[in-house]
Order: sequence, then structure tokens, then C-alpha cells
Amino acid sequence: MAFKLHFTGLFAASLLLWACQPEKPAPDASTEPSANASSADHQMPEMSAADQKLWKQATAVFKPLPDAPASPVANPTTPEKVALGKMLFHDPRLSKSGAFSCNSCHNLASYGVDNRPTSIGHGFQTGTRNSPTVYNADYQLAQFWDGRAADLEAQAEGPILNPVEMAIPHEDLAVERIRSIPEYQQAFASAFAGEPEALTYKNIARAIATFERTLITPAPFDAFLKGDGQALNAAQKKGLQRFMANGCTACHTGIGVGGQMYQKFGLVQPYPHQKDTGRFETTGEATDKYFFKVPVLRNVTRTYPYFHDGKVWELEEAVRIMGKIQLGKDLPAEDVEAIVTFLESLTGKVPEAALTLPVLPPSKADTPRPEI
Repeated sequence: MAFKLHFTGLFAASLLLWACQPEKPAPDASTEPSANASSADHQMPEMSAADQKLWKQATAVFKPLPDAPASPVANPTTPEKVALGKMLFHDPRLSKSGAFSCNSCHNLASYGVDNRPTSIGHGFQTGTRNSPTVYNADYQLAQFWDGRAADLEAQAEGPILNPVEMAIPHEDLAVERIRSIPEYQQAFASAFAGEPEALTYKNIARAIATFERTLITPAPFDAFLKGDGQALNAAQKKGLQRFMANGCTACHTGIGVGGQMYQKFGLVQPYPHQKDTGRFETTGEATDKYFFKVPVLRNVTRTYPYFHDGKVWELEEAVRIMGKIQLGKDLPAEDVEAIVTFLESLTGKVPEAALTLPVLPPSKADTPRPEI
């Protein structure tokens, strides 16, 4: 069930709410970094008493990225499926015009975004919402700003058929284009071996989703969460403390440092550019007006511009606005600077495989042609 909280901010919330959150049990002696034990015992530098305190607070609300992608029972991760999904992610033949691929809006070389307020799609139309990053996208309660897709598989089906994005008019055309290419037929037979029909629209989406699950960017913050007190510098630790003390963790939690709930944007004061009614467009429930999924903050220093409408280009300004419209207060400049410094520790390492382009098989004589 989607979790919606009406009394906390999208980026931050009151100290009272933070204080009232149930605390997780303290780590036991076998997992808690020790201030006295040798680094050899823990395979990492010793952690000071102050760092231990900060670490305990942080691990109560955050979790590090896993070392390997998830492998859902309904769509197991296999090398064959990952390779196929990567090809499809980059293949513009899944768009009506043959000009746009998933990578057009979710550029893997730019931390999974196009750094535009809203993306350009079919016929040079622009969408109404900012394109979220595809990196670490699996660690959310749902997909899209309004949560209309339950998982990556459902999400991957949407843009291909969206008339403003890739604009394929119906699923059959997407399948026909891919099926006309023998190399793709072989790849689907290998990736979905044992299925009565390997090349289907659902399996196109399943392959793309499997590839997207491999797009994990471990960051210095993950090393800190695993017990390395030296993974963050003093300024970043101060920023983490201010991030938590100001109540940002009322909404931004979990592996993604966000993506775990829906929240009203403009909780205390209206957002000045608010036209989009958010989740209301999906559910039709009046209580969902202006609610959006809380964004993941991993790689946030690279995924500008910010907010669902991409109106704000500077991260410092985004933090200030969050304080104003969600908390109803002006965050001190020192806190804004500290929080932004902490957020820099969420910038992760892009996997090399993500930056290597696949070689796409050529179209054949019977491959349906692009429609401009």
C-alpha cells in the first residue's frame, strides 16, 4: 500500500515529528562499528565515538545500496536479459519517429537524466514533468512522479506508447519492428527461454526493467552506512547531522534517500509555480491534490533542474524553497550550505557497463519504417 503522510514536508519536516518516529533497535555488537576495535577486525578504519553516534542515527533511517541488483521472482535477472534490455533501452526503433530511445530522456552518461526542465519527445513536444533519473530507480515504492506504475516493468511500458514521448501508436507495432530483426528474435528466445512466446510487448518491458535494475551507483554515503567513518569528510558529516536535525528524514529515507512515500508539495505555503495537481490525476481522489512521490536524492547534485516541473536549477535554491514551503521557515544559510555538502556524498560511481553503448542489430527490408 502506498504510504501518504499529510503532516510532514516533502524535503523536510518538523523536529517534533522526527523525534516521534519509532527508533530502530540499536545494532548488536557483531554489526556496530567499534571505537576501540582494530581496523583489521572490521576491515575498515576505526570509528570515533562522535561518528558512532552519527552512524547510529543515520542507519536508523537509511540503508546502503545492495551489492547486486534485485532478481524478482516474476522477472529473474539473468545476463541474457540484461544484455537484451540494454539494447532495447538504447534502440530508437521503439519510437514512432525512430528518433527517440529511453536513453534520450534518461541519458546514462548524465546520471540518468537529460538535464532539461521537461523532456523533448515525438514531434518536438515537451512533457509536463521533469524526467527522474533511471539510476537506483528500483528502490522506490512506485514509479513516475504520481506513482502510476507499480514497478519498473510497468514503468517501461508507458513511455513507448505515450504520444508525447516515443509515440508508438500500439503495442503490436513495437513488437513488429523488433520481431522483424532476426538478432532480436534470437536474443528474446535466449532471454525468455521456456516461454510459449518469447517476443511480446510485456517481455520488451521486462527486459528493459531488468537492465535498469543493474543501474546502481554506490556512493561515499554507502561506505559510511556500512561503518567506514572516514568515508565522509567533516563538512559532509555536519551536513548529514543538519539534514537529520532539520527533519528531512521524515520524508527522505531508505535506500534511495527518498522514493518511499507521497507528500504534498507546498505543505505549509503554496508552491508559487503550482499548476500540476500531481497524484490526483492518477487517483481522482481530492486528498491527493498536489501530492507527488518524494524524489530519490541519490546523485541529486547531477540531476538538475529540480522539482516535478524542473523550475529550479540550483540545489541551494531547492533546499531553501523546501524549507519555506514545507516547513514554513527560512533555513539558515549555514544549514543550506551544510545540507548541500552532505548531498554531494550521495553522488555515486556510474557502472562502467552503463557507459558502454551496445551494438544494435540492423533493420531488415520488412522492418516497419519510421513515421515522422
